[in-house]
Amino acid sequence: MSKPVVLVTGANGQLGKELRVLADAYAQFSFLFVTREELPVEQPERVKAFFNTHRPSYCINCAAYTAVDKAEAEKERAFAVNGDAVGILAMASLETGCKFIHVSTDYVFDGTSSVPYTETTPTNPVNAYGLSKLKGEALGLLYNPETIIVRTAWVYSAFGNNFVKTMLRLMKDRPDINVVNDQIGAPTYAADLALALMLMVSKHQWDATTWQPGVYHYSNTGRISWYEFAVAIKELSGSSCNVHPIPTSQYPTPAKRPSFSLLNTEKIQAAYNLQIPEWKDGLVRCLERIKEQG
Repeated sequence: MSKPVVLVTGANGQLGKELRVLADAYAQFSFLFVTREELPVEQPERVKAFFNTHRPSYCINCAAYTAVDKAEAEKERAFAVNGDAVGILAMASLETGCKFIHVSTDYVFDGTSSVPYTETTPTNPVNAYGLSKLKGEALGLLYNPETIIVRTAWVYSAFGNNFVKTMLRLMKDRPDINVVNDQIGAPTYAADLALALMLMVSKHQWDATTWQPGVYHYSNTGRISWYEFAVAIKELSGSSCNVHPIPTSQYPTPAKRPSFSLLNTEKIQAAYNLQIPEWKDGLVRCLERIKEQG
């Protein structure tokens, strides 16, 4: 009997690459990693043909338009990839009996809360990126009621472009840097998120009743500002760069950012018996990996 196929879209992104690293540990599955070039997720005919040909058992959608500031000017592109494409993948999954997991974001919230967001907190995006991701969530659930949506926040990895790698570069090049201290959240190491997603998939493979459709939140545990995150990166990497706290008002960007991004992760922990690592633990492991990569 052939192994169940796990299709991973957005294979060149941070999360896609972390899932690729994990693939060897899940020998019970056959993995299919596709880039945007190989599968343009916003093209219904291409997606339908691909699903009919390869018949995946699971689809983890990591394909996303992630340039938050650029999305303000490129709304059409952002909505095509983050919105319409999710509906297209959800529909193709439903038609071929494939289980669909879509990765979303804390940016569906407005950042005005003072307590961590639960899955039932009303959404209210403050930028085009957040709006496009919210549309994707809605279409995913509309076209396939069996869809699982996992919202995450402040994702970083040893791969791709992210806050951790930007900080390491700036700390090497400059004696001083300024980082905003009034945006609160919990960083998410993409390797930990990838592990959680594969746990969902493998649990369903053993026991079909474990598939519980709907929205979940996943981030590493803890509560910090971007400034505190930068200070931790500085200390753990042994940098001598001076990190200065500044308010968001001193660092204007085209897209408004939520000032509070903490996600309540109790639901996913209970449903999948997950042990979620603390943010600093994730950062230590990521920095070790970056060091190994040279």
